[in-house]
Amino acid sequence: MKKIITLVIVLAVVVIAARQLSNNREINISQKDNISIDIVSVTTADVLKKSSSFTLEFTGTLYPMNDVDIVAETQGKITSLNFTLGQYVQEGDLLTVIDDRLKQLNYESAKINAEKLKKDYHRAINLFKDEVSSEQELDKARTDYESAKIAFDEAEKQLSYTRITSPIEGIITSKSIDKGDYVNTGSAVASVINTSKLKVKLNVSESDAYYLSQRDGLPKAGNRVIISTDIYSGIKYDGGITFVGSASDVAHNFPVEIEMQNSSKHPLKAGTFVKVKVNISSEKLGLFIPRKALIGSIKDAQVYVVKGGKVKLTDILIGGKSIGELEVLSGLKEGDKVIVSGQVNLTDNKSIKIINN
Repeated sequence: MKKIITLVIVLAVVVIAARQLSNNREINISQKDNISIDIVSVTTADVLKKSSSFTLEFTGTLYPMNDVDIVAETQGKITSLNFTLGQYVQEGDLLTVIDDRLKQLNYESAKINAEKLKKDYHRAINLFKDEVSSEQELDKARTDYESAKIAFDEAEKQLSYTRITSPIEGIITSKSIDKGDYVNTGSAVASVINTSKLKVKLNVSESDAYYLSQRDGLPKAGNRVIISTDIYSGIKYDGGITFVGSASDVAHNFPVEIEMQNSSKHPLKAGTFVKVKVNISSEKLGLFIPRKALIGSIKDAQVYVVKGGKVKLTDILIGGKSIGELEVLSGLKEGDKVIVSGQVNLTDNKSIKIINN
């Protein structure tokens, strides 16, 4: 009986010892794992100061260089309609005629009266020279003729209003009347746009506005741009900056306009979204970091900066953008080291191990 009790005690001691050894092993493995998690391997790059040479990229919308809304300048019934939607018209082409019978009569009457009073005026001049009539009679004849001439000019102008012509060369984009309609002065008739030349309108940030402008706010000479669109893959259009706004909106964005020649082979329509690239070169030195160091978006940019053996998540302001590089306007200084790989395992104040070659 004593031997059995002794055997049981020995087995219990062995089991307890085995469990303790197993627990110690798990604790050692956990500690090793924690050590590996606490220190993250990263690669870094230096913040460099060099001359600014980069590309700015924007998205804008195309607008026609000329866009005219045509309205009636007199009232009356449409008696003739000579255009359709989408029709190409030349400057001066007759689009429509408003009933002109009454205005034609007024014109003829004013013309006859003006011609009669012109003859009376010349007769009064001769009579005055021959001292047959008085100066007062001459003045009255001159006044009557000048009044008749003004009335004739007005009648001629009113008659011209009955014939509505296109003020520019272009395409009819809207048609608001039909033959037989009655229009009032100011009624919409049609719209014509000319897309042989186009302009791109876009809004840019404060820093980009200064890159695109000289100190006086005017576009820099030679600020050529490359324009492209998803409509024609691989096709590039040349343009030039013509306007950079001197005042921003509430979001500190500045308006910019770019002019471009449309293409007959790959024509673009007004309202199309386009991409704009501007190459910027400057003698001014700036701070640059690799693009892959960026955390977040361009507008809410952050990077991890090496501070001793740890990292500090730092807010930065991005200026120009080039292939593989970003210009930093604030938040960093020359010589700072930023993390360019390993960020996925980092948090603020995390310990690191730099493994650059």
